Amino acid sequence: EEAVIQMYKSGMGTRDVARFIESMFGSHYSPTTVSNITATVLEDIHQWQKRPLQKRYSVIYLDGLYVKLKRGTVSGEVVYFAMGIDTEGHRQILGFYVGGQESANGWREVLKDLYDRGAHEVLLGVFDGLPGLDAAFKEVYPKADVQHCVVHKVRSTFPKIRVQHRTEVIEDLKTVYTAADEELARAAFDSVKAKWGKLYAKEMRSWEEQLPTLLTFYKYPALIKEAIYTSNPIERMNKEIRKRLKPMNSLTNMDAAEKIIYLDVIDYNERFAERVIRGFGDKDVKVKLNEMFEKRYPAQPAE
Repeated sequence: EEAVIQMYKSGMGTRDVARFIESMFGSHYSPTTVSNITATVLEDIHQWQKRPLQKRYSVIYLDGLYVKLKRGTVSGEVVYFAMGIDTEGHRQILGFYVGGQESANGWREVLKDLYDRGAHEVLLGVFDGLPGLDAAFKEVYPKADVQHCVVHKVRSTFPKIRVQHRTEVIEDLKTVYTAADEELARAAFDSVKAKWGKLYAKEMRSWEEQLPTLLTFYKYPALIKEAIYTSNPIERMNKEIRKRLKPMNSLTNMDAAEKIIYLDVIDYNERFAERVIRGFGDKDVKVKLNEMFEKRYPAQPAE
């Protein structure tokens, strides 16, 4: 049964697993039997999704992944992912949630679940610019900051720039988010806007409107910049899961996807359980983040 679960986790379909078992051991396993064995995982998922979380997370990343499902026609459903870095600098997947199309309301439910499971104090939320996500995040965590993913912003700007200008515009925008501090970053943006504002008025206006949340990382210690100015950590994890799901093409139901995602998530959390994310283990960084927590979430006097 352990072998069946491992083969299933690696992306083999139930029919492939059944054929393999028969060729190796001579035992006939129907795809339904294989499916029943892997169904035990669903009970584990239910328990895992209810587990309590820590009270404090320095960072929470949010990102969605679309899974193709065969339901008469092939359609996609989103899987919402939440990942956190705790006060010791350990990065873990806090939860994944399946259902429908990605929306601000969907994210609101995800965030409420994190809060209900004990994650009450958060310093920073890192995610892309999905409309309404900021408001949903601030509704649950009003004292936290929002960092919009700079890499997402650059990527979304790239196709809107004429081919002959792309390299130059992207290099100029890079001067904004690699500046030594926020003041210099804003000055760098003013230069970029002066240079390209007439030709790409809409794009420059979009950057200017989002600048406060694109530059949030400057409030935090420079040593953790690489970890917080982009949602790359959660996107990399999503890429791993997408790769696992790909051999199965479109899945017949969400349970099949959930089982594979859960097994991958457990594997990810085990790999990162003792690993301290670069910068977060630094003594001065810990002191600074702790000060930020104490300032935003002062201890309530005992009654």
